[in-house]
Amino acid sequence: DQVSNFKKGDIVGVGCLVESCRTCESCIEGEEQYCPGTVYTYNGIEKETGNNTLGGYSNHIVVDEHFVVSVSEKLPLDKVAPLLCAGITTYSPLRRWNIGKGHKVGIVGLGGLGHMAVKFASSFGAEVTMLSTSPSKEKDAIGLGAHKFALTTNAEAVAGLTGYFDFILDTVASEHDINPYLTMLKTHGTLVCLGIDPHPIPVSVVGMVFGAKTLAGSLIGGMRETQEMLDYCAEHNITSDVEMINMKDINQAYERMQKNDVKYRFVIDMATL
Repeated sequence: DQVSNFKKGDIVGVGCLVESCRTCESCIEGEEQYCPGTVYTYNGIEKETGNNTLGGYSNHIVVDEHFVVSVSEKLPLDKVAPLLCAGITTYSPLRRWNIGKGHKVGIVGLGGLGHMAVKFASSFGAEVTMLSTSPSKEKDAIGLGAHKFALTTNAEAVAGLTGYFDFILDTVASEHDINPYLTMLKTHGTLVCLGIDPHPIPVSVVGMVFGAKTLAGSLIGGMRETQEMLDYCAEHNITSDVEMINMKDINQAYERMQKNDVKYRFVIDMATL
């Protein structure tokens, strides 16, 4: 009875967050994802019960309406689900750095995050280059909207990109050297890390100082920005590329995911739960 933003029958989504303090500076600025008291939708701790949150593995979920977003009827639900994670993770930094027409953008890695980064950056009007160690990714990258492809294992190709990009999004979550990407930035260029390398990363500060370059990180977006992203996707017909699976196939899907054998997100059919 206390819900005012939604009504029975509305199509809605719950993303990565289900609670925050609502009073800290981050919350007040609409960036609940950076709140010290944030409760994540999966593997978080419910404040009321102390139980683990179960995310998409739940039959149902009870969430304060502040953490619910409206989903357009134009969008297929299976392809919307990853937008609430991979979608907003890539949309947010592109918007924060005002990426658009006239910018040259590099995307490192073509996976769940990378394929959404390509779609958004190209939709915003930027020239997009996919930076990958896999030559087999070129066709898919161009099909997703990238204008160029560079094989980063090719020293000549890497050298040719020195000082080329205004902005680079690094979506790779495994151990890798980011210094070659820093050399690809123009003066005042920015490299944003989205993938979390589990190891400390050595960085050549000299090149950053003499090029006034910025190395930054970004998480997801706040609730207001997540709704903005979904509305943009509905207007421009942007969705995730997914493979729908049954719950019984989850272990096989996990093994395939570890081998990067998915284009580009698995979505579980909850009717099979």
